[in-house]
Amino acid sequence: MALASAFVEILERPTMVEVFGELVKFITPIWIAVIVGVFVGWAWRPKWVTVVGRELLDSSSQKESSSSSSSSASSSSSSPPAPTTCGISIPSLSSLLPNCIPWAADDTVEDQALTFPPTTNNDSSCSQIEKEEPCSVTDEDLRHICQLVEEKDGGPAWIHMMNKSTPTMGYQAWRRDPQTGPPQYRSRTVFEDASPETVRDFFWDDEFRAKWDDMLIHSSTLEECPTTGTMLVHWVRKFPFFCSDRDYMIGRRIWESGRSYYCVTKGVPSSAVPRRDKPRRVDLYYSSWCIRAVESKRGDGQLTSCEVILFHHEDMGIPWEIAKLGVRQGMWGAVKKIEPGLRLYQKERAAKAPLSRCAKMAQINTKVSADYLRSVENSTKDSMEVEISDSAVKPVGRNIPKALIVGGALVLACSLDRGLLTKAVIFGVARRFAKIGRRL
Repeated sequence: MALASAFVEILERPTMVEVFGELVKFITPIWIAVIVGVFVGWAWRPKWVTVVGRELLDSSSQKESSSSSSSSASSSSSSPPAPTTCGISIPSLSSLLPNCIPWAADDTVEDQALTFPPTTNNDSSCSQIEKEEPCSVTDEDLRHICQLVEEKDGGPAWIHMMNKSTPTMGYQAWRRDPQTGPPQYRSRTVFEDASPETVRDFFWDDEFRAKWDDMLIHSSTLEECPTTGTMLVHWVRKFPFFCSDRDYMIGRRIWESGRSYYCVTKGVPSSAVPRRDKPRRVDLYYSSWCIRAVESKRGDGQLTSCEVILFHHEDMGIPWEIAKLGVRQGMWGAVKKIEPGLRLYQKERAAKAPLSRCAKMAQINTKVSADYLRSVENSTKDSMEVEISDSAVKPVGRNIPKALIVGGALVLACSLDRGLLTKAVIFGVARRFAKIGRRL
């Protein structure tokens, strides 16, 4: 009704020129919407459309040959063929349906679960890891995390992002952007009334992690060394529904100096789990932390609190600017889930619950002296001073034209086959960056 009244108002214009101009204004957006809709529908068509069409053509072209040989094939076969519809096998159609359909999703999950390797190989030895995975976790990784902790790695300045706290937990976060590679993050978390040993076991315990980390949907231990505690583990992490899940081949190891624990986890090349299209393999992954006892914020002089200094970066296959925005928005919400998990873990340990295999491996550490750590920390020059806030410094030469940003977002959106929501997110972020570019 509103459309008809608007059209009548246009026709009531006094001159034909005005009527024509209003009609152009009225019809042009409709035609643009139609053209864009056709383009979008073709560019983002589901993959099953192409496959179904191809199977229909193949089935029609082979109809005569199949009918001529059907009698001989039926006599030589002892089992009936799979049911088909219009020449397309029903199993092939079910494999093409999206995972939001329950029975199709269940089949996919079951198929993936059957391809996972055994969860633990308890008979594996340290020599097996070194033989099969020459790029495992070494003393060079200890050197690197020590330099990161003391800010002597020679990298760019850390930009302060966040300072949050609860009555029993404090949290600070920083970020820096290297010249090559994804953004890097540094955080400092202090848990009140927690020992470094308990926190060490908590972060290493993959079986218990499933109770508080809702992104971890699968974990398995592939190899382990009972001498050094080195482990090779396989993770599958759940990503938002517009992205495919990610899988990780992680090598990890712990060094101990007094009551300080240097825990290194990083992506390592391995053929233990074959690569697949889904979940997508993340090769560049680094997540390591230093755990040590610190004084409580109560100021009683007792080392009853635990400090965790974390360094993390990974290339998830998402544009880095979009990933930075997502991390900034969701960081505190994810961190707040850690403390309830830790407190539950403390209760289970106090109740003498049996330790998992991963927690037992967390207690196998390579001991190093404080003198060795000091020599490692002083092996490179000091890094730059930590910046106070990213809002205090404006980068030079970052005045990005709005057209360039929106055009890049268009190319990116058209290259992704993830549905309309992903495109909306990308264009929304692009508009935000365009506003930032105008202010710089």
